[in-house]
Amino acid sequence: MNAGRTARERARAELTEEIKTIARRQLATEGAADLSLRAISRELGMVSSAIYRYFPSRDDLLTALIIDAYNALGEAAEAAGEPLQDRPVDAWPAICAAVRDWARANPYLYALIYGSPISGYQAPQTTVQPASRVPILLLGLLDRAHADGSLVVPPDAPEPDGVLAEQVQVLVALAPGVPPPALVRTVIVWTQLFGMISFELFGQLVGSMDPADAFFESATRQMAAFVGLR
Repeated sequence: MNAGRTARERARAELTEEIKTIARRQLATEGAADLSLRAISRELGMVSSAIYRYFPSRDDLLTALIIDAYNALGEAAEAAGEPLQDRPVDAWPAICAAVRDWARANPYLYALIYGSPISGYQAPQTTVQPASRVPILLLGLLDRAHADGSLVVPPDAPEPDGVLAEQVQVLVALAPGVPPPALVRTVIVWTQLFGMISFELFGQLVGSMDPADAFFESATRQMAAFVGLR
């Protein structure tokens, strides 16, 4: 009986992955807004009602794809940073390069998680932890750098006050050793990172910094220095 349950579970897992594979192809050709469970069921040769036993709604399927995308990005960034944990100033650009490489290899998944909001879709709380993997990786890197003396807050980095001081406490809880001015700068370079990637993916660097390899390498090194990594 246990073997039977295992076989059923395995078959369900395989079909779930097949549904998601077809859905990713739809993302690449049609975009997230036009993701269709009925179209996927037709491609699988299933009756349309059967697919709802795997994903009760389009939003459930979108959530699964979003979580998978965030986790794939997190795994790529963690793999890049792991060998360089003792050299934060080198780990930072390596992690940023891994994020860029993943985005270039998976532009439709990048657009799913960092592009325009999907009309009618509200991401649930279950997406928060996967979405936090790369930021937590970078904050952990800064925390270690501060502990070993390789993070030096630039003298021109202002101490946050008012609303900004309250907002940065969320990051203080994740990296208690990192001074708040460096944490604010971390958010600045985090947004800059995805701005650069989006400009590259969506053709905004054509005619200037294209190809963007040298620009990206220089920018991420400067971003590390802007945060205070030495």
